[in-house]
Amino acid sequence: MTQATAWEPGSLSPRPGTAPRLAMLRAQARTELTLLLRNGEQVLLSLVLPTGLLVVLSTLTFVEAPDGVDRVDFFTPGVIALAVMSTAFTGQAIATGFERQYGVLKRLGATPLPRSTLLLAKTASVLVVEGLQLLLLGAVAYALGWEPQGTVPGVLLVLVVGTAAFSGLGLLLGGTLRGLTCLAVANLLWLLLFVLGGVMFELDALGPAEAVLQRGPSAALSDALRGSLVDGVVPWQDLGVLAAWTVLGAGLASRLFKWE
Repeated sequence: MTQATAWEPGSLSPRPGTAPRLAMLRAQARTELTLLLRNGEQVLLSLVLPTGLLVVLSTLTFVEAPDGVDRVDFFTPGVIALAVMSTAFTGQAIATGFERQYGVLKRLGATPLPRSTLLLAKTASVLVVEGLQLLLLGAVAYALGWEPQGTVPGVLLVLVVGTAAFSGLGLLLGGTLRGLTCLAVANLLWLLLFVLGGVMFELDALGPAEAVLQRGPSAALSDALRGSLVDGVVPWQDLGVLAAWTVLGAGLASRLFKWE
């Protein structure tokens, strides 16, 4: 007969409590990224559509580029901005809205996972997907003759601030509206941001509305990317607009986000 193991007093030291914030962030970000990449509709929206649009705008002449600027040099920053909008705003808002509707976030709310850590994890997963987008769009644009200017840190700064702005707005939308309502509103806003965000043409073509639209997040991101990739300068004014949208969107999302 085997004798049971006798544990010495004090040899077992249970440590009940939550995991460190950083460990929770890594685990949740990994989960969010896996779910994001498994969603075929979001992959189509974030990778395939921007790539196809870049090829069409750079090769066909139904939309004119400004005089003195090569077509691919003008349209590539705008399409990158569109890709950021599709992933950080539209895709994230719709996914979060349906997660709330199906009770996924309600179950997460019963765990020690803080709301701020969940929002950071979702934003981190978006940044990874945007890295894939940037590689794909950059390779296609380079094959079409793209000659980017500026520095890598400057471009990355614009992308990070732009992602934070749209991610905050997407989480605000997804964290307050039900799934189907969020789907309709997010797609409508995406269309408006696409048409009125300077992706396909410069906003000076819209006359008096230009001053207002320039303060929008999509116009600020498009102009910031063109400034850094075409002119080779860091567009601090546009970064300030994006930072203001980041504070507004993230601040409201952290206060109004609902688990169910």
